[in-house]
Amino acid sequence: MDLLLATGNAGKIREMESILKPLGLTLRNVKRDFPTLPEPEEDGATFEENALKKARAWMKATGITALADDSGLEVDALGGGPGIHSARYAETTGARNAKLLAALSGVSDEERTARFVCVAALVRPDGTEVTRRGELPGRIATEPSGEGGFGYDPLMWLDERGCTVASLAEAEKNRISHRARAVEALIPTLREWKMDLRSRREVES
Repeated sequence: MDLLLATGNAGKIREMESILKPLGLTLRNVKRDFPTLPEPEEDGATFEENALKKARAWMKATGITALADDSGLEVDALGGGPGIHSARYAETTGARNAKLLAALSGVSDEERTARFVCVAALVRPDGTEVTRRGELPGRIATEPSGEGGFGYDPLMWLDERGCTVASLAEAEKNRISHRARAVEALIPTLREWKMDLRSRREVES
């Protein structure tokens, strides 16, 4: 069974591949296999709308079952912002992190609660659609730390780990991240689809 990882983000691709590898699917990705396909516009009002829009667009363009996600950072002191606008909060990762720290200047540690949110969407050529949501709660640190991860990872402090997401080993991050939780929640569906495909092929042969 082919599954298209419908994202051009290399970090997301690595994370999804690590989570899905045990399923034995043929994993393809937009960045490597379809580099000329344009990125769908993310103009939905929710993470769910954007994830489905991307999965639908890339499934339609390739004819392959597509897995897409939309994710972002919700900060309570900012009314849930930057939310679905997380990737467009500023021009670069460094600028986004700097803008976030400036927006939270003077906010106490207790009020810097936040969560990473991910909605993962599966869309099949027959029109079947499934979405799942994952969250990783934490707090926004007062300065970045850690060398791993990407995006806002250097600022997301996890009390139970005593470090930022960017300080976690990649395997540990892949185990607990919001994206891991959303994608893992889709694994039963992917297993079912894979078994259905195998059964149909056995009947046809």
